[in-house]
Amino acid sequence: MALGTPNHHGIGYLQKAKMLNVEMLGKTFGGFHAVKNCSFEIKAGSITGLIGPNGAGKSTTFNMIAGEEVPTSGKIIFEGENVAGLPGHKLFHKGIVRTFQIPHEFKRLTVLENLMVVPPSQPGENILSNFMARLAVGQREREVRERAEDALKFLSLWHVRDEFAGKLSGGQKKLLELGRTMMTDAKLVLLDEPGAGVNPSLMLEVRGMISRLRQERRYTFCIIEHDMDLIAALCDPIIVMAAGSVLTKGTMAEIRANQEVLEAYLGGDDA
Repeated sequence: MALGTPNHHGIGYLQKAKMLNVEMLGKTFGGFHAVKNCSFEIKAGSITGLIGPNGAGKSTTFNMIAGEEVPTSGKIIFEGENVAGLPGHKLFHKGIVRTFQIPHEFKRLTVLENLMVVPPSQPGENILSNFMARLAVGQREREVRERAEDALKFLSLWHVRDEFAGKLSGGQKKLLELGRTMMTDAKLVLLDEPGAGVNPSLMLEVRGMISRLRQERRYTFCIIEHDMDLIAALCDPIIVMAAGSVLTKGTMAEIRANQEVLEAYLGGDDA
């Protein structure tokens, strides 16, 4: 799929469809119920925020959706299939991609090379293919390079394409993480604290890029974040968790007007 081609239908159509359903999800660690009877949905084409105070269970829920934790009970239905318990690499091939609070760039590769190594099953990875199908290998490499260059231009990282990724600022590394997502056929992108460690000016850029990826590239996002300004600017709906379950969901205006939320989250040190 070409980078410039939307990977789904239009936004208006998408927001009517459920992409992911979490149904009565539970996770215990010993005798501790970190998540219990947790249910919510993520609609295609949305930017859904997942918030809550420390200990609310949002990170554990996020990890189960990303395939890093196996649920004790419940289902995670992605495009009609129960994917609960599948590891991250299998979810990757189904279109669920996670970016991390601490970007995992290849420090000694250039920014461009960091993007070019992302697409899976490239023919050049096979030694035999390099001898038997050189034309196909070369064509695929050109396609991957063009896609990477397109992503860098889209994210305003073109000027650092030949820099080692380890030298980038925190905000630039977050943009690089988004670029690596753009090198996949992602459908649902899980963003783990995209605002962490990013200075205010670059944060506006990261925020803008997330919004553009949703609008222009038709990505669906789920964001876990402590920065309420970022959540307010990007997310609708917002799901609030407390004590391992969903407390409520709605717009930021509705969330801020909810007394239970104010007591459980927004009124705490964590807000």
